[in-house]
Amino acid sequence: MTTNTTRKRLFRILAAVLALALVAAACGDDEGDAEAPATTAAPAPTEAPEPAPDPEPAEPEAAEPEPAEPEAAEPESEPEPAAPMDLDVDAILAADLAACGPAPQGEPLRIGYAADFSDLGGFVDIPAAKAAEYFVELLNCWGGVDGHPVEMVIRDIEGDPETAGRVAQELLDEKVTAILGPAFFDVNQAILQVTATRVPTISVSSTEPLLADPEQLSLLASFTDTAQAVAAAQFAIEKDWTTAVTFSVPGPYFGYVVEVFTEEFESLGGQVLGDFPFVPGQTTDFSAQVNEIAGLTPQPDVVYSALLAFQAAILGAQLSEAEVGAEMLVADAFTATGGYFVDGVEGFFHTSHTFPEPDGRMVRFLASYEAAKGGVLESESYSALAADAILVISDAVIRSGSLDPVTVGEAIIAGTGVDGLTGVLTYDGGGSPNTPVYVHEVVNGQPTLAAVYG
Repeated sequence: MTTNTTRKRLFRILAAVLALALVAAACGDDEGDAEAPATTAAPAPTEAPEPAPDPEPAEPEAAEPEPAEPEAAEPESEPEPAAPMDLDVDAILAADLAACGPAPQGEPLRIGYAADFSDLGGFVDIPAAKAAEYFVELLNCWGGVDGHPVEMVIRDIEGDPETAGRVAQELLDEKVTAILGPAFFDVNQAILQVTATRVPTISVSSTEPLLADPEQLSLLASFTDTAQAVAAAQFAIEKDWTTAVTFSVPGPYFGYVVEVFTEEFESLGGQVLGDFPFVPGQTTDFSAQVNEIAGLTPQPDVVYSALLAFQAAILGAQLSEAEVGAEMLVADAFTATGGYFVDGVEGFFHTSHTFPEPDGRMVRFLASYEAAKGGVLESESYSALAADAILVISDAVIRSGSLDPVTVGEAIIAGTGVDGLTGVLTYDGGGSPNTPVYVHEVVNGQPTLAAVYG
């Protein structure tokens, strides 16, 4: 089980989600009119002389035949411009850092990362930043992006909105083409107050729908909370779980996913019997809520929430002791807070960003990192999302033929079919990709694929 110290730390990790702020739009620069070039007057014409008398006409001589003019040579055709390169993800993942080809010589593609290495976001951004750096190494070894070497510029925002705003300006001064952003809403808002409309910012791990704002060039690397809550409700109905109870906290994430789940579940014919309060990261005894649930008629088939992993384990155990046989179905907080390292979660279901297929891209990427660096990447799916964010930016650079931030941002938003580690990413005018929502079941302490949506 998790210690009290860790529980408090986890509370700090997710508490920042509750803050909301407004996105400030940045203003563009004005351009002046160019001066018209000066003109020079033409000289006045002189008076023409009188013409001389015509001479006597001479006998015409036989004209010699004029030589035939040589045929004009065919102009040499201009060479066809080179077709844009294709990103071969499998070849990038297979790149051998000990035997790289010639380094690309073009202007660098600079990608910033406003990463949160504090207790708030370090559980995601520390491994994601390592993953981003390593994926760029592989990408450059493979050949770069259309002749451009890729450079990562990583800065720590320290979990602080004021620092986040300062870091955002530093990254703009570094002439980055795009920025990877942190997990939580308030620090992302501080970044957007500096970067909005000026440079695309892709949050690696956030699922907050309010951050999916293409007009501000504010994007996500993953599905939204709306998508995962809808998928959870559809999964429950398909499993013939027609009654549910939920646990929530008013506000974003912990409250929002439950609101969406409830609406979708009941629209599909399910019934939510009740919603119960808890404090993320702090509640360690659910006995009062469990006693009330045990007295419900009918009994719930499923419990849905964005519970942290250790809290889900405690609630599941207390429900079992009270002989409430409801299934446990939780949001992606389960994996974000180390669900597979917590006891008592066997048989739980949860939504996730990808599935670790034995020979899938995410597993190959993680194995490659471990072999090259001698360590493991925690928060596996978020490490894969960091690589996907870089692929999305690289694809937009190739399609637009530009390193200009606004041009690249618009190309990302218009993009379809970017082949990534977590699936095929298609923005198609929106602020988040329509990547799949995976539902896992914990079987023998390991994820087993239960369903895929989208």
